[in-house]
Amino acid sequence: MVIWDPWRGCHKYSEGCENCYIHRADIKKGIDTNKIIKTDKFDLPVLKNKKGEYKIKPNNLVYLCFRSDFLIEEADSFRLECFKMIKERPDLHFIFLTKRIERFDSVIPSDWKDGYDNVTVGCTIENQRTASYRLEIFSKLKIKHKNIICQPLIEKVSISKYLKDIELVVVGGESGVNVRSLNYDWVLALREECLNNNVSFQFRQCGSRFIKDGKEYFIETKDLCSQARKARIDF
Repeated sequence: MVIWDPWRGCHKYSEGCENCYIHRADIKKGIDTNKIIKTDKFDLPVLKNKKGEYKIKPNNLVYLCFRSDFLIEEADSFRLECFKMIKERPDLHFIFLTKRIERFDSVIPSDWKDGYDNVTVGCTIENQRTASYRLEIFSKLKIKHKNIICQPLIEKVSISKYLKDIELVVVGGESGVNVRSLNYDWVLALREECLNNNVSFQFRQCGSRFIKDGKEYFIETKDLCSQARKARIDF
């Protein structure tokens, strides 16, 4: 997997952003996360070496805007340049996540039509309010590859009515010390909905505060993903 951050910076947008680890890390570095700026890796997918070959080899998965939201307003003036690079590299598959799915139709390129074959869009939700609002919009958008990202999940949610055409549902909790708990029962409930609708499911990470069988555990950040894998509930 390759991470492509054409810009950095983001604004807290909804309840799921309250304990954003990127904001926390930037504060420690003295960086103003709310300032959105282009990075020196803006044109990463089309960079070439001295032989004229793309530096990113074909058949890679490119995770787009890891440190921001691809649909954030401040990037409207240069997002289309990113779409041009994405279209230039049909040999790569790009994935981006967004909490701003309501902006999607107003910012896609004119040749989007039913979507690019090499783009997956992940709609992020954190509670029932954001699930109901964002997924209702998401379900109507023309996108060839759709994921739902329930991370950080901060309450029990139901998304079964929105699972048509969804390729993958990902669930995870918050990381850090003073964060909200993830209840394993919520994870299993979402898994059951995916099973019933034949949608792939991934339990990506436990929360640092993780409730199982009525008992709360504190899990080190380095162990969040490995502990989730140990549950062996992905399919």
